[in-house]
Amino acid sequence: MNVVLKPQPTLFDAADIMRGLYGDGIIGLKGAFERRWVERLREDIDVLTAEAQARPGGLLPRGPNRFYVEIHPERIRGFLDLVTHPWVVAVCEAVLGPDYSIVEAGFDIPGPGALTQPWHRDFASPTETLKGRRLTSLAFNITTVDVTEDMGPFQIAPGTQWDDIAAHGDAMFPPKSLYPRYEARAQTKLPQMGDISARSALTIHRGTANRSDKARPVFVLGVDGPEANNAKHHDLQVTQPYHDALPAEVRRHLACRIVHELEFIEQAHVIEGLTMAATE
Repeated sequence: MNVVLKPQPTLFDAADIMRGLYGDGIIGLKGAFERRWVERLREDIDVLTAEAQARPGGLLPRGPNRFYVEIHPERIRGFLDLVTHPWVVAVCEAVLGPDYSIVEAGFDIPGPGALTQPWHRDFASPTETLKGRRLTSLAFNITTVDVTEDMGPFQIAPGTQWDDIAAHGDAMFPPKSLYPRYEARAQTKLPQMGDISARSALTIHRGTANRSDKARPVFVLGVDGPEANNAKHHDLQVTQPYHDALPAEVRRHLACRIVHELEFIEQAHVIEGLTMAATE
């Protein structure tokens, strides 16, 4: 049985998209996918998690009981649905332009007992952002559960994608002297199954403590504009038959290696500060 997407408007306003991402640094679309579609995504993630756990280096630690896994797009049954969703396409084109590249597919799993992370951004701000005031990449997140307060929800400090924290000594982790700024701005996100968000990975954020008995897997899609080079941190792979079966417009946007057989992905996007500095 095919799982259909919920009907969405065919036109999304570029000004609204840019206002949100250049302002708060995060936007979202409620009910972008049917719950059954998300359930299938969770099924695929559970299979991939079990496989990753069985291999040395398969899970990348992001703090106590918190892991990241980069995956092959064709192992996710709804990958094509995601990258062709009208809202996803509209957001990418509005912020990154028509020549954007999909560079990352993976998922984060904050498990029971995961601790609150330090405030951080996912990578150092490029000159295009700090000096040119342009966003050159985006991260899309899709929760696979209905998030509750005790499940370690995501927190973000709106507007901080423009902060020059490198001036304080670290390009990704602000000093604790700046924490009051982020805590005063902090928004706790409680997305439900079917919702999708897009954010600048430069906006200061953190995962909070998971005090529940449930994991909170979230799928991550990373997208670059022409000026960004985040693909070097990832190893997006597809097989030739899968690549050939994709629509030409999707192939144009995939920054991937075409392989005879899918190869084990060496998890390369290490964020050492998250493994060393997790706090209660």
